[in-house]
Amino acid sequence: MEQTCAQTPPADEVDRQAEELMLQSRMQNIGRKLLVLSGKGGVGKSTVAANLAVSLANAGKKVGLLDVDIHGPSIPKLMGLEGQRPTKDGTQLQPVQIADNLKVMSIAFLLDSHSDAVIWRGPLKYNVIRQFLKDVAWGQLDYLVIDSPPGTGDEPLSVAQLVGSQAGAVIVTTPQDLSVSDVRRCVSFCNTLSLPVIGIVENMSGLTCPHCGGKIDLFKAGGGQTLAEEVDVPFLGRVPIDPEIVASGDSGTPFVQEFPDSEASKAFAGIIDSIMAAEQSQDQPLPANTVGR
Repeated sequence: MEQTCAQTPPADEVDRQAEELMLQSRMQNIGRKLLVLSGKGGVGKSTVAANLAVSLANAGKKVGLLDVDIHGPSIPKLMGLEGQRPTKDGTQLQPVQIADNLKVMSIAFLLDSHSDAVIWRGPLKYNVIRQFLKDVAWGQLDYLVIDSPPGTGDEPLSVAQLVGSQAGAVIVTTPQDLSVSDVRRCVSFCNTLSLPVIGIVENMSGLTCPHCGGKIDLFKAGGGQTLAEEVDVPFLGRVPIDPEIVASGDSGTPFVQEFPDSEASKAFAGIIDSIMAAEQSQDQPLPANTVGR
């Protein structure tokens, strides 16, 4: 009787399967993946991502902060890590550790100079984001906070497709109509990808006058909350304008670390409380609803 043998898969297919298993293994060691998104640049998304990561670490969580803004990485500057380099252990990259429970990775760590421009098309960006998730030794994390570039292009799409389960979006807007309309598209992006929206943050929401104490709504007020109600997702809170946020970002010291008693730091604490409370109130750690439902 003639016998047949199972055909050995090609070497490149074996390698691809091994890489996929490694990616899945990495992601399974991470409890929650928070994709910080915005539909528009200039809304302070990277500042929000950095301070959310530090706030979560201050709350005792093990946190990774991943900067996937390939063309304009801001996290190393905001965290005081310019010039840092990740170490390599075999095929693994070790993220830059800045506290016992906070690790950071960014494309900027791999560039020769902070003025170098990354001129890549989509496939190259996808590959490096995949490497950041697969080859970086994140270890066991409660949260991986991912700072994506504005819009709905290659980087946020790649991350959303690669991170696996327990992922959700924190969407950042400023109050004015122009920003809110762009963020509405970002919500639609999440809906298309079946990526749960954890909630919307309204950044730059009012300025307290240092002279009279009155509130000045430089960019109007309430747009983020109105949008959250419109698309039926949680509103996580408002972060007021504070000149010290700019100063701390330029100096490389996270604002919530330097000014823990400020109104803006209290707003960040309230936002992470809302995120953690949403996890505890449901069987699934992140909101199960998809937007626009």
